Parts: sequence; structure tokens; C-alpha cells
Amino acid sequence: MPAGSGDRVSRRTVLTGVTALFLAGCERLGFLAANAPAAFGSYTRQTNIAYGPDPQQRLDVYVPASAIGPAGAAPPRPVVVFWHGGRWRHGDKADYRFVGAALAESGYVTLVANYRHYPQVKMPGFMQDAAQAALWAAAHANEFGGAPERLYLMGHSAGAHLAALVTLDPRYFAAAGQRAPYIAGVIGLSGAYDFLPLLEPDVQDMFGPPPLYPESEPINFVRSDAPPMLLVQGLNDETVKPKNSRNLAAALRALGVPVTLKLYPKVSHADTVAALTVLLRGRAPTLADIRAFVSEGSVDAKPPGV
Repeated sequence: MPAGSGDRVSRRTVLTGVTALFLAGCERLGFLAANAPAAFGSYTRQTNIAYGPDPQQRLDVYVPASAIGPAGAAPPRPVVVFWHGGRWRHGDKADYRFVGAALAESGYVTLVANYRHYPQVKMPGFMQDAAQAALWAAAHANEFGGAPERLYLMGHSAGAHLAALVTLDPRYFAAAGQRAPYIAGVIGLSGAYDFLPLLEPDVQDMFGPPPLYPESEPINFVRSDAPPMLLVQGLNDETVKPKNSRNLAAALRALGVPVTLKLYPKVSHADTVAALTVLLRGRAPTLADIRAFVSEGSVDAKPPGV
């Protein structure tokens, strides 16, 4: 259903009231604060669309208002699939409405996808979900005014791990029994790409047994034909160390893959994604860097052979 438009006075009132809650340090209040301004965006939102049979295999689609209208009235838009973080154990797409709103208002058809968590599944369960969601996005992009040849995979933290690994390791699309979609780029925010050794028992279990640990790391699957990547990291990140982005960028560049590495001083793990809400865009230039990265892709980009 269409998001509300609101007037300037009511929007300002919401921003003033929720900023204090977001900065109070409570995760639940923080999400409520981040999402409140998103209700005033210029987009439509369709929720809980199934891309698989499990209740967790659901996604929300955010469509720019400018993309809505008679067929052919607007050029097809870039399509972005976003996966949330949460240590592969928790998180929900409803908490990230502010991400869908920010990207839709930037002109992108945006899918915010849930996936099955540990302990319901272990590796490769959530990776199978990532492949299925990406395939669904490519297959249905045209229905929402999107261009399937301009598909970007994006995530924060564990979600960035999903985006990078499903792009670099061809086994997940192959296991889905379908040809991999053409991926125009990957956008990783505070992502886990090079994190061995595994020290926490739950992470050891979800990626185990030990001989399989290396298969969980995107850095072990870099290849010369990988799509361009934007890797965003806060230098004050104590949850996922900045070496993850630095090392993946270096490995990709060594093979000639275009990489844009953005390291933000005084920015924490959560700040890179929190900066997508209008309340906190002064914390980090995440949205501006995403827009610049997507704009670098040719509007006439086509998959090889097309």
C-alpha cells in the first residue's frame, strides 16, 4: 500500500521526537525511531511476498513512486536486494523499512528479504535462501518497474556476508537448479568476509564441522569475473573488524575486479546501516556512496551475450 506523504510540520515533529529514542541505546526503540520517518516516503510497499515455502522465506518490495504508472512511462530502475544482519541468528525485514525507503527514494526497486536463521538451519541453509531471493528478484523485476540486468545484492553484517558469498561461490545458484542471475554489483556494509578462526561455539556449529569452515568465507571464492563491489566499513567497528573489508578488497583488486572501499573514521558497526535513516545521515555518507556506486553502472548494461 502507498506510504503516506505527510506535511513538513508533522515530519519535523516525528524527527525531533524519535531522535532521542534512537540515541538512547535500546535496539527496539532504535528501530522504531529509524523507521518512523520512512512512513513519509514517496514509494509503495508490498509486504510478505513468498519466495519459498518456509515462513521465513518472505520479502518486502519497495517501489519508487516515480516508477509507478503506465508501462513504458519510466525507464526500468536498478533493483537492490537487501539482507539484514543479526549474526545469522536474528533480525527481521520489518525492522529495516528505513533501508527500503532510503533506496526506493533513491530510485531503486528494493527488496528487503528475510531468511532462515540458526538454529533452524545451519550453513548452507541461509545461503540457499539468499540464492532463492536473488533469483526471485531477477525473475520478477519487470513487474515492479525494475531492470533484471541491473541487479545489486546488498547487506549489512551477516547480510553482507550472504550478498558476497552467494555472488562469489557459484554452488548456491547451481543448487537451486537455475542459471545465476546477472549481478551488476555487490554492496556490503560492515560485512564478514575474512573471519577465521571461529571462536564462538554457536558460530562454530552453524558453519561446521571444522573442515567446512573455509567454505563460509567469501574471500576464499574471489574470482576475476566477479562483479564490481562497494565495501563500506566503520573504523570503530568492534563487531566485524575492518580487516574483513580491507582484505576482500585487496584480494579482488589483485584479480582486476573493480572495488570501491570506503572506510569511515569514528563509525561503528551499526552506524553504516543506521546512516540510511534520515535521522542519522550525518553519521556516515553511506547513502551518498551507494548512489555514486550504482550510478557508475551503465543504464544500458546487459548481461554477457545479450
